[in-house]
Amino acid sequence: MKSAGNTTGKAISYTGSSARTATHAATGTANAAKAAYKRRQQAKMAAEASRKTIRGTVEAVKVAVKSTKALVTLLIAGGWVSVIIILIVVVFGCAISMFGGGSNSKSYTPVSVEVRDYRPVIQQYAKEHGIPEYVDLIMAVMMQESGGQGLDPMQASECSYNTRYLHHAGSIVDPEYSINVGIQNLAACLKAANVQSPIDMDNIKLALQGYNYGNGYIAWAQEHYKGYSTANALEFSDLMAKKKGWSSYGDSNYVLNVLRYYPIGRAFTAGGNQVIVEIASAQVGNKGGQPYWSWYGFKSRIAWCACYVLWCADQCGYIDAGIIPKFSLCSDGVAWFKKNGQWQDRNYVPQAGDLIFFDWEGDGRCNHVGIVEKCEDGVVYTIEGNSGNACKRQHYAVGSRKIFGYGCPMY
Repeated sequence: MKSAGNTTGKAISYTGSSARTATHAATGTANAAKAAYKRRQQAKMAAEASRKTIRGTVEAVKVAVKSTKALVTLLIAGGWVSVIIILIVVVFGCAISMFGGGSNSKSYTPVSVEVRDYRPVIQQYAKEHGIPEYVDLIMAVMMQESGGQGLDPMQASECSYNTRYLHHAGSIVDPEYSINVGIQNLAACLKAANVQSPIDMDNIKLALQGYNYGNGYIAWAQEHYKGYSTANALEFSDLMAKKKGWSSYGDSNYVLNVLRYYPIGRAFTAGGNQVIVEIASAQVGNKGGQPYWSWYGFKSRIAWCACYVLWCADQCGYIDAGIIPKFSLCSDGVAWFKKNGQWQDRNYVPQAGDLIFFDWEGDGRCNHVGIVEKCEDGVVYTIEGNSGNACKRQHYAVGSRKIFGYGCPMY
């Protein structure tokens, strides 16, 4: 998390959630406080271990109830039909999280016991800073930032609202103060993004990315793109990393990472298939294959179509999540999708985000891969790397002899 000020201030150069807990040890009294706090947390975790599964299920039900009550309050003016539809979506989403859906489900993931224990404190400061209806969103942010652990659970040390401690990672050694500061910052981001309600997902995404990058991102995204997108989050990260001479800047997947813990957000957020399409679209026009083949690990240029597709998948976190395999040979990608029951032949009508494999010579051997952007009126529209040594949009008839088949990731 960054300062609520402009992006010329301090910014993080690391990503992740639990990896972003306090990294600078306090001295003297602070060390003693930290050790005592850690012992209390370990004792609490040990006491909860035997009941964790049951409590998680109960909490999911409670979250569904809380969320539906909030939606009734927000949407009552829109008529009971709208209310009932949205309640069904939210409750159904929570039901999936309790009773199944697999690792690739888009269902809500309950926050940890440690985060839930902070709910009363979060409610207190959310009310104080004018955002009492966003408690579940604040808890989702805390879950991504720290899992509720450490002395700076909102990772608020670098925030401009921190007036008590130094502005470097891990300097805050008071969890309640961290929550106070983090909520002030999130409230400022919600205001800057013009968020209207807990289900205003487009603007909430903008605010969340601002929490991670610094809310200077919000003004930049509004000016250049009229809001948030996965692609412009990546673009901003690259711009700032180059400006500061860093290897990376912030977490370009921050919105997706937070929303998995936000019950309302998981019910109203589009599927992951559109995310990889946005990333791929942002690369159209790139020539020569950099940074794709060097990212993969090759020291010189190769036929880089697969490197491009896998680079896009990596930007979305899909390789680490096991949703898309890392392969440089198209045949290896085909084998993986077939083995996992996620393969369709050329006559399939694809969806956005599917991987499309080609056989140019018609000899039964796959030699090119791209990403499906959309399929309309019998035409498959694609984004491909190494198409004339560039990232280009192409199109083909459904069932074309050039198409070898499709890998269909379980986003």
